[in-house]
Amino acid sequence: MIIYRNLSENEINRELFLSFIRHQAVTKCWRRHNGKWLIENDPFIDEWTEDEYDELILNLQETVRSGGFVYAAFYENQLKGIVSVESNLFGSSQQYLDLTNIYVSEDMRRHGIGKVLFNSAKFWAKEHSAEKLYISAHSAIESQAFYKNMGCVEAKEYSQSHVEKEPYDCQMECIL
Repeated sequence: MIIYRNLSENEINRELFLSFIRHQAVTKCWRRHNGKWLIENDPFIDEWTEDEYDELILNLQETVRSGGFVYAAFYENQLKGIVSVESNLFGSSQQYLDLTNIYVSEDMRRHGIGKVLFNSAKFWAKEHSAEKLYISAHSAIESQAFYKNMGCVEAKEYSQSHVEKEPYDCQMECIL
């Protein structure tokens, strides 16, 4: 049985991720050219380095410290999915909360974990006065299919800081 629960700051550490498989074999990605979205071949393997784990852990800890949402899925006491939403509203009318992370371990994909995590993030964001979730989303076709299935569309407003940090991401929003 999969157990879902909030994480506290002190349990977010490298040990938490020991059984988490961050591996995605990407073959095709969405790319924007002259205002149109096209699928392009862009094969690569997406895996986290130790430095990326360290950065993720620090970011998740800060999310909890600042009053944000960090929610996880566990199977047999092992982390198999995680989502985070920041606590600060932004956008021209303070309509967005930022979904900063959503990942499901490779060995547990296609079991509905991502859907539960995403819907939990939506519920939390709505309860914290957001009208929409903002997602700087991985451009892989599989990732984009998930977000579109969850009701996400291209963001009406782009966050410049997200675009600068991840220029190949698709900037998306989800109405709550």
